[in-house]
Amino acid sequence: MSQRPNVLLIHSDQHRYDCLGQAGHPLARTPHLDRLAAQGVRFTHAFTPIPTCCPARQSLLSGLWPERHGGLWNYDITLPVSLFDAPTWTETLHEAGYALGYVGKWHVHPTRTPLDYGFDDYVSVPDYGAWRAGQGLSRYEPLDAEALGIDALTSRWFGGRDPAPVEQARTHWCADRAIALMRRYASEGRPWHIRLDFEEPHLPCFPAGAFAEMVSPKELGPWGSFGETFQAKPYIQQQQLYTWGIEGLTWEAWSQYVALYLGMVAQVDDAIGRVLAALEAEGLADETLVIYTSDHGDACGSHRMIDKHYIMYEDVVRVPLIVRWPGQAAPGATCDAMVTHALDLAATVCEATGIRAPEGCQGRSLVPWLRGEPVADWRQDAVATFNGAQFGLYNMRMLRERRWKYVWNPTDVDELYDLESDPCELENRIGEPALQPRVQAMRQSLLARLTEQGDDLVAKPWLREQLAQGRKLAPRRGNI
Repeated sequence: MSQRPNVLLIHSDQHRYDCLGQAGHPLARTPHLDRLAAQGVRFTHAFTPIPTCCPARQSLLSGLWPERHGGLWNYDITLPVSLFDAPTWTETLHEAGYALGYVGKWHVHPTRTPLDYGFDDYVSVPDYGAWRAGQGLSRYEPLDAEALGIDALTSRWFGGRDPAPVEQARTHWCADRAIALMRRYASEGRPWHIRLDFEEPHLPCFPAGAFAEMVSPKELGPWGSFGETFQAKPYIQQQQLYTWGIEGLTWEAWSQYVALYLGMVAQVDDAIGRVLAALEAEGLADETLVIYTSDHGDACGSHRMIDKHYIMYEDVVRVPLIVRWPGQAAPGATCDAMVTHALDLAATVCEATGIRAPEGCQGRSLVPWLRGEPVADWRQDAVATFNGAQFGLYNMRMLRERRWKYVWNPTDVDELYDLESDPCELENRIGEPALQPRVQAMRQSLLARLTEQGDDLVAKPWLREQLAQGRKLAPRRGNI
């Protein structure tokens, strides 16, 4: 491999960590990602810094926590706009002589494009929309809500079917544009970085062709957390069921969406297979660092919830992460290091390409782990933050250790889960007297981490004291 590897970063939107064949899901058909993992390293404990689209993507470009780079929530929702304004490693990579191309979903800044962050070429999702219209392809076909017994407004979030041939679906159209850029850059004799960013499998899901029927809803059993009662949990979680209009959905209804979601995951995998095959056909595989990950996960009916808001369950904070680097990464290895993927990937790409990291980069390079060199002083926990979504501002901070997870909810009851005995996170044990020493220790650890990260939430004395000292629990209302 050359001293300066090409970098192919494949990034999807809302791909659950457990919906991979390699992760053990029996109906997740991801042969190309599984092969990528067999040729590289799969990180089993990778976590998003924030389960929100824009801030997570901004962290990936800057290597900064959202509370440091300034983008706290999605910019295209009805909240005070928070814009991203920080140095990025892609600008430095461009200055170092790399050719840079971006294909697919952006969702980083409302007016600036990848061309403002060092990229030479940008092929956008709206470009696909214009192309599709020019091809005269039919509109997406929604599910028959009446036949499923689902409210029409609710079913619109589920999706349906894309009548276009798979080769003309957005996933494969984007893959083909990334391949074209790869070939052009290679012909120019320059090292390159291509970012292929799928909008899928973000809801609503409209798989095409055979992928629309690849998984039968009847094959799907409910998630282990589907029996959620919200007993002793933050009220906002059960309120989300009513906000989305999904409070009465049975598993029979939910299985329709999960089947579409898994079909969409399989279609993304198929598009990735096209890109990886082209990489090999062009003789570029051995000199290219390939990374696959996602911005965050998806509730997808787990805990009876949809999307990813106001929760810190594994379903949304844990993400797939696969890295293949021929000659450097140990083939077929798994690594259980606690990784904050967006920040750590920024540092990793910088080390791999020999460029300086963005100013103040808060991630740590994964290169030692890729080479099978454990890092003695690596962090033993993961932090995630949340600052609000389209339904309003709401702060959360999570500390996830190997066995225990603590979630600080400044305006509601905190959460404590024993992931060893309760992997589905159904029982909030925050109020158990015997566990108070553990709760207090995790609060102190979280406070230290947030202070180190420069989180302004704990810069306020009243909130800092609340986290440090804890507080009594208010009486709880009944469940639904």
